[in-house]
Amino acid sequence: MAKGIIYVMKTVVPGLIKIGKTATEQFENRMRFLENNGYNNVTGLKREFAIEVEEYDKKEVMLHDIFNKSRVLNSELFAIDEDLVIQLLTSFEGRQIYPENETKEQVFAEATENRQNAAETALIPNGEYYFKSNKRNFGTITAKMRIENGKVTILKGSIIPPSDNALAVRYRHNAVIENNVLIKDFECDSVNKAGIIVSGSSVNGWKKWKTADGNFIDIFRGNHNEYYFSIKYKEKRNSYVKKSC
Repeated sequence: MAKGIIYVMKTVVPGLIKIGKTATEQFENRMRFLENNGYNNVTGLKREFAIEVEEYDKKEVMLHDIFNKSRVLNSELFAIDEDLVIQLLTSFEGRQIYPENETKEQVFAEATENRQNAAETALIPNGEYYFKSNKRNFGTITAKMRIENGKVTILKGSIIPPSDNALAVRYRHNAVIENNVLIKDFECDSVNKAGIIVSGSSVNGWKKWKTADGNFIDIFRGNHNEYYFSIKYKEKRNSYVKKSC
C-alpha cells in the first residue's frame, strides 16, 4: 500500500481551506510552492496539519467526498471549519508530519478547544472590545477587537509585539504587521486566537479582552447571567422608548 501525506492548509480567505495530498518526499517542496504561489487564484496558503498515511490517494478521495457540499467547484478548496477537518485527520492511523512540535493528541485538543471557543464567541454581543497589557522588554500592548454576529476582527492600529511563540506565529500568518502595528483589519476564528495574536503569548482571550466598561468578556460565556440580561433589558427598553417617541 502506497504511503503519502494528506495535508490541510489555511488560505488568505477566512473560512476557506485546502485539503490535498502529496508524496512524502515531496512534502516540503509542495508546501513551499503553495505558500509562495497560492492555488487556484487563492493566495496566502499556510500549512496547518499534515499526516502520513497508508493509501493516501483513497483517503484524500474519501475526505473530498465527505466534505463535497463545502467544495468550491472541482478544486481542492473547501468552505469549512479547518478545526473540524483536523479533528478527523488526527483520528487516522499514521505519522504526524506537521506541526512537528505537537502530538496528535495535543493537536486534537487544540482543534476541539478552537471549535468550542468559536461557538461561544456567538454569545458575545456585537460591538468593540479592548486589550491592554504590559509586556516585558516591549512596553504596553493596546488592541481593539470587533465582534459582529460571531465574527472576530482585530482592528488596524492595534499594537502587536514581536513573538516567537509557535501558536502566535501560526495565527499571525497573513496578518499585515509593520513596526509592531497592525495596518490592516485581521479576521480570526475566536477571541482566544485574537488574544494570542495580539499578546504573542498563549493566553486565555476570555480573560484578556474587556468590554468598554472594564468587564472581561468571560461574562458572556453563558447567557444565563445578570450582566447579559441587563444588556438585553437595556436594548429592549431603548427600542421601546424609540418606538414610543
